[in-house]
Amino acid sequence: MNIEVEYQEKDYIRNRRGVQLFTCRWLPFSSPKALVFLCHGYGMECSGFMRGCGIKLACAGFAVFGIDYEGHGRSRGARCYIKKFDNIIDDCNDFFKSICATEEYRDKGKFLYGESMGGAVALLLHKKDPSFWNGAVLVAPMCKISEKVKPHPLVVNVLTRVEEIIPKWKIVPTKDVIDSAFKDPIKREEIRSNKLIYQDKPRLKTALEMLRTSMSLEDSLHEIMMPFFVLHGEADTVTDPEVSKALYEKASSIDKTMKLYPGMWHGLTSGEPDENVEIVFSDIISWLDKHTNERDHITSIQRPIPALSNGVVRLATTASVLPEKVSKKPRTHSPVRYLCGLKGRRLQHHSAM
Repeated sequence: MNIEVEYQEKDYIRNRRGVQLFTCRWLPFSSPKALVFLCHGYGMECSGFMRGCGIKLACAGFAVFGIDYEGHGRSRGARCYIKKFDNIIDDCNDFFKSICATEEYRDKGKFLYGESMGGAVALLLHKKDPSFWNGAVLVAPMCKISEKVKPHPLVVNVLTRVEEIIPKWKIVPTKDVIDSAFKDPIKREEIRSNKLIYQDKPRLKTALEMLRTSMSLEDSLHEIMMPFFVLHGEADTVTDPEVSKALYEKASSIDKTMKLYPGMWHGLTSGEPDENVEIVFSDIISWLDKHTNERDHITSIQRPIPALSNGVVRLATTASVLPEKVSKKPRTHSPVRYLCGLKGRRLQHHSAM
């Protein structure tokens, strides 16, 4: 059995501040099971970096929508400059809800999907409208500052005093996140060659906005009420797995699941060997399928799953099927069709022209 999906790059939308933002979508040709809205990480983008995610979820029957934040990817604005984190939330909220309001989608389930900083975006979208979303998939989310890397209050105080004077200065020292986040060396170099990904030092105000957002979320994790599935690699050095454990333990959600992946790094869906990526997406799609089928009863308690303790699952890292890589073609503004073989989740694509 094959499922055909289509990739579209829609016209740029204009946010409340007049900045043009890039949007894209991956659509199954049959009526979608539900809608999934992508929230990408810091410095990342949707059309290239999250392409594999969009294809896999669309091949599983979901309509997938992405937006590049202001200053990210193909959107306009100062490169990777976050003046106010709330601006990202407002832009995503406006775009995502405009999709949900269309006649063809208004009765569909609505799920958020956030990776790293995008996990914080997803959680803040939920807090902005707690009853709107049917659930979220959170991959190594940024929702707490690990004690291992938390800056001293005096340092934060000094930087805060100058942030309005030199907000865009790239003065924040940082290690090479790509080297630390993505395990597979071939995928790591493919990501490094993506010129839409920001790879320079963080700007001062951007770093402070991310810090403040993380600390604010940490203090309000108990306000999270929606069903969620949080995933984290145990060998992640970019966001500490303790961050996801804190979310799982403190959130007030009745329906919450956490899975830890031994030996896996930060880039669970894009930087691991193919067999590991297959494991992760199998878990994600299973969770989305279950919650799509049960979305009329989302307050019911999720069926028990094998756990070590406190509901936290530790998974093996072997898989019986090794998926083939998606072949690459130049990006085009014309729709692109993908033919997805479900057996082994083999993916092929064809130009719509």
